[in-house]
Amino acid sequence: MAAANRAPVTVTVTGAGGQIGYALLFRIASGQLLGADTPVRLSLLEIPQGLRAAEGTALELIDGAFPLLDSVDVTDDASAAFDGTNVALLVGARPRGAGMERADLLEANAAIFGPQGRAINEGAASDVRVLVVGNPANTNALIASSHAPDIPAERFTAMTRLDHNRAVAQLALEVDAPVTAVDGVIVWGNHSASQYPDVSHATVDGRAATELVSERWLEEVFVPKVARRGAEIIEVRGASSAASAASAAIDHVHDWVHGTGERWTSAGVSTSGVNAAAAAGYGVPEGLVCSLPVRSVDGEWIVVPGLEERADSRAHIAASVAELVEEREAVRALGLLPG
Repeated sequence: MAAANRAPVTVTVTGAGGQIGYALLFRIASGQLLGADTPVRLSLLEIPQGLRAAEGTALELIDGAFPLLDSVDVTDDASAAFDGTNVALLVGARPRGAGMERADLLEANAAIFGPQGRAINEGAASDVRVLVVGNPANTNALIASSHAPDIPAERFTAMTRLDHNRAVAQLALEVDAPVTAVDGVIVWGNHSASQYPDVSHATVDGRAATELVSERWLEEVFVPKVARRGAEIIEVRGASSAASAASAAIDHVHDWVHGTGERWTSAGVSTSGVNAAAAAGYGVPEGLVCSLPVRSVDGEWIVVPGLEERADSRAHIAASVAELVEEREAVRALGLLPG
């Protein structure tokens, strides 16, 4: 089906029959993820109960006659789904149910992301990039990475771009500016209510954001609004974020592949390896997947080092990092992190 001359790139999407998958797949097929000159092979992974929905989406993808779409495969076999994959979008996850403790949630998701990490380790292409969308995204990314010992930890990332986009949008709305005028926002820590959206380095048309908004608005409106936006959408829409989450996933991978230039964004990245020193400079220990200010350089997420933190920012960041450490230790206590 693909008309381009370049070799197709294999993109695997898990939870492909769900709402985020549905919002995501057509944009990938259209070229928005990797570019208008890159054909794609789509590999759709679902649990057995979701296969029919994914198969229906595959039929629609074919009917879209996308010039860049080389093929679509649907499976419930992780080994088949990740065979040769270059980009893996891990969307499917176990949501928190009524009466479920956090340890139960972490254990349930380890049963998903551990095997997927092993399948990626065994079958993915040597240049594989992994974005975890399914929550708890940071710790799910850590679990998947820990089960893929042959793949550098920095290839496993967690999506905090949705939080970043929300922060940019809220700041733009408050100062009545287009989102393109906003630069330098940072989301620190966990993709949870403990996250810290930070505008202390942000600008709007070159002017410091802190000169344009009040401290009261930042603390009482902006920070809780961004952190709890997902819950607000569930309350208003009756369902969790889907299209905006898909859009953020597109943004994350597109920037990872094509670079960010001099601007930075936010991404949950490994604090081991190449980014350990920069993360430590912000008080973030090794062995986590933590949202930090990053640039994409030569296809790698690099943490922006040495940004000055205000005292109130440091306290917020430390609280979210402490939550990530607590989640990691809970998973480790359950015996779900190898080594």
